[in-house]
Amino acid sequence: MNKNAKVLVTGGAGFIGFHLGKSLLEQGCTVLAVDSLNDYYDPALKQARLEILKQYPKFIFVHGNLEDEKLVSETFESFKPEIVVNLAAQPGVRYSIENPRAYINSNIIGFFNILEACRHYPVEHLVFASSSSVYGMQKKTPYSEEDRVDHPISLYAATKRSDEMMAYCYSHLYSIPSTGLRFFTVYGPWGRPDMAYFSFTNKIMKNETIKVFNHGKLQRDFTYIDDIVQGIEDILPCPPKANEDGDQYKVYNIGNNQPVKLMDFISTLEKSIGREAKKEYLDMQPGDVYQTYADVTELQKDFGFKPDTSIEAGLGKFAEWYKEYYKIEQ
Repeated sequence: MNKNAKVLVTGGAGFIGFHLGKSLLEQGCTVLAVDSLNDYYDPALKQARLEILKQYPKFIFVHGNLEDEKLVSETFESFKPEIVVNLAAQPGVRYSIENPRAYINSNIIGFFNILEACRHYPVEHLVFASSSSVYGMQKKTPYSEEDRVDHPISLYAATKRSDEMMAYCYSHLYSIPSTGLRFFTVYGPWGRPDMAYFSFTNKIMKNETIKVFNHGKLQRDFTYIDDIVQGIEDILPCPPKANEDGDQYKVYNIGNNQPVKLMDFISTLEKSIGREAKKEYLDMQPGDVYQTYADVTELQKDFGFKPDTSIEAGLGKFAEWYKEYYKIEQ
């Protein structure tokens, strides 16, 4: 990674954006983060991440929404980023059932504004977040980038698939080198409170009952945040090579390639925080899937990607951070 690179990270106060931005800043890059700091989850956590990033002299913060076309355009014009990492999005499968408009505004209109800005202020590489949710209820495992992804079962998944298609179109029409990353259940310190491991921990600490959907018969390809950041950083300076049609566009799965049974995950979490959970077993939720399982052959082939953080080590680090952040006595 060029230590003088100018990188724009949308969602820069978010979970992945914070960790990526911090790592890039430590390498000497200039990082401009855009974030709305909305209240989908505790804004204090986003602010705490931001305060850490503000300690770096080459960090710039812009507070605003990607739906604001003027703000996005002016940010590109003044900062002139060489690399753009679009991580800003309205996340969450379940919330998309309750508040679909938030997903259209953020994930469709917001990303469209980023694509337009990359068109008018050309960049060396656009890297954008997609999701394993695009695979829907597919039975074949592991999920491969070659699989059909035209049956999303949540609006969140539909918006992420739409982002991939819009990015391809802009890459083809306006020669924008673009890489999409289908993330598989990222976890770790400074994570999102709406994610299962975080919400489970909150409830266990309060001696409340956790809800275990599909009676625990779920599997997830949990991927530790440090492995994700390393994977992204390897990709940033390497835009896709042109294919036979001249398009510089690629989509990769980025996951652990080792799905973990939900009950094993809960057991490991209990050991990590030193408390046992009260459990309520429920049916599958609408929009949810039985398992996620990444085939990362392409990412391994092109970048040598190989996550090496075990679920025991990763949840152990999360538990340490959680107790320190919330000032819980050991």
